[in-house]
Amino acid sequence: MTQQPQTKPQRSNALLNALSVFDRVLGTIEKWIITVSILGMALLMSTHVVSSLIFNAGISGTYEVTEMLIVIITFVGVSYAARHARHISMSAIYEQLTGRLRKGLLIIICIGTAALMFYFAYKSLGYVTTMQSRGRTSSALHIPMWIVYTSLPIGFTLAGVQYVLTAVRNMISKDIYRNFREKEEFTDVPTDGI
Repeated sequence: MTQQPQTKPQRSNALLNALSVFDRVLGTIEKWIITVSILGMALLMSTHVVSSLIFNAGISGTYEVTEMLIVIITFVGVSYAARHARHISMSAIYEQLTGRLRKGLLIIICIGTAALMFYFAYKSLGYVTTMQSRGRTSSALHIPMWIVYTSLPIGFTLAGVQYVLTAVRNMISKDIYRNFREKEEFTDVPTDGI
């Protein structure tokens, strides 16, 4: 018995399933990084305040660690925002289009933004290696700063991956997707009462 070659819908479904698993894994990693960072920052700051009130001495390095966690949250948050299509967008032209033109422009925007994110990741990786080679550390705790700033290339890379996933989803699906999982629901502006 000969095996039938896979048809295009079967291949695109297999690709979508694989990308969906990949997307879920990345989403879980992002959530954990952001959750642990926010909870750690809240716990550290709360402990610092209570310690200051009770013992008249706070925890040294609290503000340094808090700043470091804010950097991590910010740059991993870029990917999180891209994943949920909650980023700032300039959509005046995009919103005027419909159908294939709208989808085509979305794909171009996603590919262009992904390229920009990967470029930022490349440049920030250079920045991190420069910091590492210079041996820069934080002032109070002497934590190597390159470890903290590793969140820049990681966050930009994850954001770039999200835009690539959105572009691929729109290339192989008949509908328009704002992100890998969320279908765009376009409604006209109501003109009643105007």
